[in-house]
Amino acid sequence: MVVESEPLEDERGSFARAFCADAFRDAGFPVNVAQCNTSFNRLRGTLRGLHYQAAPAAEAKLVRCTCGRIFDVAVDLRPDSPAFCEWTGVELAPGAHRAHLIPEGCAHAFITLADESEVFYLMARAYSPEHARGVRWDDPAFAIEWPIRPSVISAHDANFADFAPKTGP
Repeated sequence: MVVESEPLEDERGSFARAFCADAFRDAGFPVNVAQCNTSFNRLRGTLRGLHYQAAPAAEAKLVRCTCGRIFDVAVDLRPDSPAFCEWTGVELAPGAHRAHLIPEGCAHAFITLADESEVFYLMARAYSPEHARGVRWDDPAFAIEWPIRPSVISAHDANFADFAPKTGP
């Protein structure tokens, strides 16, 4: 889900609500914030992901780009979902006033479209190393249409296995 903020502008600049627990709950997406993370990426073409946490530590994320520009991706890994193995992607940048809400049971990744890009996440659960998982960014099961080819990717992320579609996360 793409979350659009509505900035109020005046002679000083603008103000926008970036997160409201009541509004998310009313829209059917309750998100309790347990942790906030930032990711700074020096170079255009840096790819991080596809990451997720397995149950019972599955996490929802609200992702926003605070500097630079990214293409943010979520892949539905929930076996009972009508969107199972489908992906969605959205470009995020500071002036766009939008965020990407990623539900529990979905994998997340992004690629930077500008040097010096920073990503800010609100996490519904704290990181749990024993539940951390990942799948390959270019897994043919998803056929993600990345806008550019990665030029920087960690060995950890590059060596994730393909997803096993019959089993889910």
